Amino acid sequence: MASTAPLHRDEEPAFEWTLPGLHLKFDHRDDRPVRLVRLATGPEVPSAAAPWAIVDVITAGVEHRARNNQTLMHSGAGQRLRYAGHESDETELRIRQRAPEFGVEVLSVFRVAGPGLQIRHTVRNVADRSLVLLSVSSALVAVPADGAHDLLWGESEWLAEGRWRQRPLSDLLPDIDPAMHGGQYSRGLFSLTSHGSWSSGSFLPTGVLAAEGVPSIAWQIETSAGWHWEVAQTGATVTVGVHGATDMHHQFAVRLAPGEEFTSVPAGLCVADGGRDAAFAALTGYRRAIRELRTVDARLPVVYNDFMNTLMGWPTTERLLPLIESAAETGAEYFCIDAGWFAAMEGNWWTNAGEWLEAPRRFTDGLLAVIDAIRANGMRPGLWLEPEAVGVESPIAKRLPEEAFFQRYGERVNEAGHFQLDLRHPAARAHLDETVDRLADEFGLGFFKLDYNTNSGVGTDVDATAPGAGLLGHTRAFRDWLSDAQARHPNVLFENCGSGAMRMDYSILSVAHLQSTSDQQDFRKYAPIAAAAPASVLPEQAGNWAYPAASMTLEETAFAMTAGVMGRLYLSGFLNELSAEQSALVREAIALHKDWRHRIAASTPSWPLGLPGWEDEVVALQFDTGEESLLALWSRGGAAEIALPELNGRTVEQVYPVALPEWTVRVDGGSPAVEVPAGPAARVFEVR
Repeated sequence: MASTAPLHRDEEPAFEWTLPGLHLKFDHRDDRPVRLVRLATGPEVPSAAAPWAIVDVITAGVEHRARNNQTLMHSGAGQRLRYAGHESDETELRIRQRAPEFGVEVLSVFRVAGPGLQIRHTVRNVADRSLVLLSVSSALVAVPADGAHDLLWGESEWLAEGRWRQRPLSDLLPDIDPAMHGGQYSRGLFSLTSHGSWSSGSFLPTGVLAAEGVPSIAWQIETSAGWHWEVAQTGATVTVGVHGATDMHHQFAVRLAPGEEFTSVPAGLCVADGGRDAAFAALTGYRRAIRELRTVDARLPVVYNDFMNTLMGWPTTERLLPLIESAAETGAEYFCIDAGWFAAMEGNWWTNAGEWLEAPRRFTDGLLAVIDAIRANGMRPGLWLEPEAVGVESPIAKRLPEEAFFQRYGERVNEAGHFQLDLRHPAARAHLDETVDRLADEFGLGFFKLDYNTNSGVGTDVDATAPGAGLLGHTRAFRDWLSDAQARHPNVLFENCGSGAMRMDYSILSVAHLQSTSDQQDFRKYAPIAAAAPASVLPEQAGNWAYPAASMTLEETAFAMTAGVMGRLYLSGFLNELSAEQSALVREAIALHKDWRHRIAASTPSWPLGLPGWEDEVVALQFDTGEESLLALWSRGGAAEIALPELNGRTVEQVYPVALPEWTVRVDGGSPAVEVPAGPAARVFEVR
């Protein structure tokens, strides 16, 4: 049970919040803001945190920083906040602070979610004049600057998602000898910032400070709009600042009239007694706790999609029917018709998209006949949709009012022939409601693949103080729309694609069923993407493409299928063209995935060889359920012997593919080692 306990009067004013697996302590005085001084997994274990203020607020007209530096920390308004009370229950701690001279009141909410905390801050204007808010931190936490920590961050781009880096903090934040310079803080920092409306287009909104021997911390920013996180040397501490959109980085500002409020984007914060893998395990448990699950989500079906390395946006009846039959034979449970189903056989379907009506003459007896064929083969049908996009030549572009689209400087935002709908506007919302309801009812759909292929930039200045605030408002409205659409269609699954994985964040993923992890078409390059995906997205949501091809050898076929086994198997490819031996490998992989999928959904990921590098010759990913694990090894180079000391005392048995040669597993002093042949080749093992 949660508890808060004020300390004795002769001690510094402080209070604690204790829950199973979490222990927090805060202090406050009349001359400084409330500080988080302890963050640990229990009262008797070491703390990850050093004392630091829990929130920073930057407003126009007040000095942005109380110290000269490049960070968003030490804000003038934030430093003047003072404790005004707190309360808690079994799930939430609420701390109130005020800075009366600036007309600012902040309510900080720490909500328990699995092994972690979801943190948000609500800023209220309590003055008698308007207030312009330029940024609000989502989470702040400091750790001792003792040189024990490594920083991990993820770089990303289209076709090369989830490239993780790990460096000692001492390499990133050099020692400038503060004592020689009057005790001043360093002005340097390490920071990552999103660009435009692709929340994971360049970097991942996740980070870890990992250490052995002292607790590690991990964080994620839960927004599809702008975000920024930074790590800075702050005297005897290193402080992590986690932010949504800011004026400095995203052209963000919100004008609050007297009495109005603004709530920061949520941030997830986890503490773990252990290093890198323990931190990611805590994040995994946290992500499961914040998902809004429905009954239909529990099925975890195998989905076939006709796009990747297959029809590539050009479906017809003649092309689809053989794929439908072969997908059903291999064990697929859903069949999604991807882009192009709405596109006329002539013209530019990209610039005409947006009305989402069946294309004339594309399907011999109409799209419904193809949908019926999917159902007749025992699968549930699905369709691709890019809900926020309207082609510049679409009738919808003229039918909806100007205010229903993103605009800047009085002109519509036009990216690559697409206008961007603004879901804050009721006409845009009504158009998407009508689209999804009509398609779901007309075709009896069980699946929508929602795509987002253009970066619309910093946002829209329509009904917004600044474009970054317009983008945030739209993304919040989009999440609400998606949640409401699922409530109206409780048996329909919704995938978040986001142009491969360019908008992969837990604002959307907390309500979406599935996440495509890449658009990468080279099966060899997909291995590090699939292996790194569970650092960013839950294993049961990580839609890893498995696209066997007739041109592949049997070893290459097994290699391609292994990516799908280790996550959510997202099937594609011309299955009807495969040899009998290849088809057997596909069926075997699907059967193994089905056997393990619910165990994968309860597992924690780990990386016996470290998070994969883009050019690594051997890549490994393990899903651990406690008594048993599923381990995949991909070989992309020459032959090697791979030691697995973390599996000391455990047995390692190959379970896929059974039709190809077993890789030799030797045991040396209790630790297994695997003889990995030259690639491309892959194997899946059960570890007990």
